[in-house]
Amino acid sequence: MGLKVLTFTAAAFGLGAVLTGCTGAIRVDRAEAAYPPIGDFVQVTGGRVHYVQEGDGPDVILLHGAGGNLRDFTFSLMGQLTDRYRVTAFDRPGLGYTDRAPGVATGPFATEGESPAQQVAMLREAAAALDIENPIVVGHSFGGIIAMAWATSSLDQDLPTNARAVVSYAGVLMPWPGDLGAYYTVNGSALGGAVVVPLISAFAPPSRVDEAVANTFAPQDPVPGYIDYIGGALALRPTTFRANARQVNTLRPHVVEMVRHYPRLTLPIEIIHGTDDLTVPIIVHPEELIKIVPTANLVRLQGVGHQPHQVDEAAAIAAIDRAAARSMP
Repeated sequence: MGLKVLTFTAAAFGLGAVLTGCTGAIRVDRAEAAYPPIGDFVQVTGGRVHYVQEGDGPDVILLHGAGGNLRDFTFSLMGQLTDRYRVTAFDRPGLGYTDRAPGVATGPFATEGESPAQQVAMLREAAAALDIENPIVVGHSFGGIIAMAWATSSLDQDLPTNARAVVSYAGVLMPWPGDLGAYYTVNGSALGGAVVVPLISAFAPPSRVDEAVANTFAPQDPVPGYIDYIGGALALRPTTFRANARQVNTLRPHVVEMVRHYPRLTLPIEIIHGTDDLTVPIIVHPEELIKIVPTANLVRLQGVGHQPHQVDEAAAIAAIDRAAARSMP
């Protein structure tokens, strides 16, 4: 009897795994058909980087946040910059249609995430291949810490791709107290990556994805058309889901190390940040950064949540223009 129970249990688990895998694969195909790559690819060490590049003028690089992709910027903001800048939006490593960084374990049971330095190395190589020089590096949310890593990674090097300025839109900039909660702890773990992530990828209703995106706008409503355009379903692909969870889950020690180098930064840093941002609180991140980086300028957007560049495009564009003006020779 015990053997029969064990056999039926194993069969049930096996059937469940097959069902999850098949359902997940169908959803991946549908997501990629609905939201295909909208740019080009550049080959770098270890894989490809997906990018969109438009306009003429000084170089501006746009880096999206956690779980996102470059559509965050091509939705509206990018088109308002291309009359005076050459703008390049990248999918960060592991997200959108950019490959994982070389040397990072990617299996279901792995827990490693691309560090800010590893992401910057991959994106710098892409920037060099595209002849991008002295860019203004702009980052939203998680992209903010990648923009800061772009600046700190070249403090002792004179490279053509060095940032001339950094712009942060609600960016992660400083270490935070406490942990990130069960969502990232579980999904970034070995068990979560192998078991929980495939289940969420296969069976999470699309409405939950839309709700998660809408929550980042709170207390504002999402900009009309944004949720339909951004391609939230791409974030549910198992490979993308794992990459994002692991990057976030392993980020804090890298930020702690980066902060040691912040006082050496001399390039202009422009920050716009909502006072009602609950995802990346203003008092934890930019309010602390400006205490140790004299070149950082903070514009506080009263009552704005975690999507300042979407709900106040004028402020977002003005921050880039200020960074450009301040970084002129």
